[in-house]
Amino acid sequence: MHKYTLAFLIRQDEVLLLNRNKSPWMGAWNGVGGKIHDGETPKQCIIREIEEETGIKVTSDHVIDKGSLTWNSFDALGKGLYIFVVHLNREFNYPVPRVVDEGILDWKKISWACDMSNQGIARNIPYFLPTVLNSKENFEFICTFDGDILVSVERVSL
Repeated sequence: MHKYTLAFLIRQDEVLLLNRNKSPWMGAWNGVGGKIHDGETPKQCIIREIEEETGIKVTSDHVIDKGSLTWNSFDALGKGLYIFVVHLNREFNYPVPRVVDEGILDWKKISWACDMSNQGIARNIPYFLPTVLNSKENFEFICTFDGDILVSVERVSL
């Protein structure tokens, strides 16, 4: 079992991202999420983390399990996390930029977040986010790093 969760909140053609002020990925845009507490399921964790980090309340019905992500480099109480997607209503009003304890929240175009040449987003997101958003299947995304350099992302059907 992995120790972390990560969610991408989608509104039309935008994704709510967090520019992190802490490691890992300090200074980079990423989804929201965090550490799973003892006795908590991954889905319970991401619902709690979404509310804690954004103030947005979602229910279990809104949260879609999309698989997992693993990595070989740093060990932050484990080397993997569960990925979730939440689709918000087209009219969902959430003013940004918004400064929170974890960093700065802002809506970004999905195409921006998925652009392979984007130097401002967590390095592996452009490799897995398009599949997460467009496939009905769940995958494990296996990220191999050499130091801070992303070497490969392998996609395995679950």
